[in-house]
Amino acid sequence: MTGLRYVYAVCRPFDAALQAQLTGVAADPPRLLSHGDLVAVVSHVPEADFSEEALRARLEDLDWLTATARAHQQVVDALTAVTTPLPLRLATVFRDDSGVRVMLQEREAAFRRTLDRLDGRVEWGVKVYVEGERADPERAEASAAPAPKPASGRDYLRQRRRQTRANDDLWSRAEEFATELHARLRDRADDARLHAPQNPRLSGAAGRNVLNAAYLVARDASEEFVETVDRTKDDAPGIRVELTGPWAAYSFAGETAGEAS
Repeated sequence: MTGLRYVYAVCRPFDAALQAQLTGVAADPPRLLSHGDLVAVVSHVPEADFSEEALRARLEDLDWLTATARAHQQVVDALTAVTTPLPLRLATVFRDDSGVRVMLQEREAAFRRTLDRLDGRVEWGVKVYVEGERADPERAEASAAPAPKPASGRDYLRQRRRQTRANDDLWSRAEEFATELHARLRDRADDARLHAPQNPRLSGAAGRNVLNAAYLVARDASEEFVETVDRTKDDAPGIRVELTGPWAAYSFAGETAGEAS
């Protein structure tokens, strides 16, 4: 089959078979392209969609971008089930197999270092949200039943002070809870990353995000890590903890180790 080469990830050689009927971007099954002791996982994609000029236009097409990202993730997830992949950026494309091998050769030392650091490890994501009506004052005002009309200006100011105090108390508890949880999980992980809190209007998640973190955890320590998260979920009323994973170690795929602050 002709076309460009789409690269999903780089890994060490492995013997386990990928799941049957696995397809990647543009519905083409992934294959393994070896170079020395590294393997690139690639598939064929049409030049009409993945040339440099075509990609500039395609990346503005949200439906196409979503479908491509989903297919890319499907292949990386399949790899994570059988080996430790180093995922590459979405739409990493080369002219042919030779171009992929040149890339592997040029970045060989960096790939080896990162794969050594990630070997036998997966990424878990943990998010903490402040939920309930007080977590989003604008939504609360729009959906709540009308409050009794204050009898005077002084009553109105008292109501506002009570609302502000309640919000301040909730946020203070949430920040303290998130800080303690992160410290506990960081001690059970090999590495950690703190990401910026998600915007609820963009993520669609209920509540306000106060912790958005990723943890690099050994596979054989993952059960204990998950149990640690599960034990905290009912510890703080009005606060929600979400766990995702295990994923390929996207947050740790770069050369720089150590926790981001």
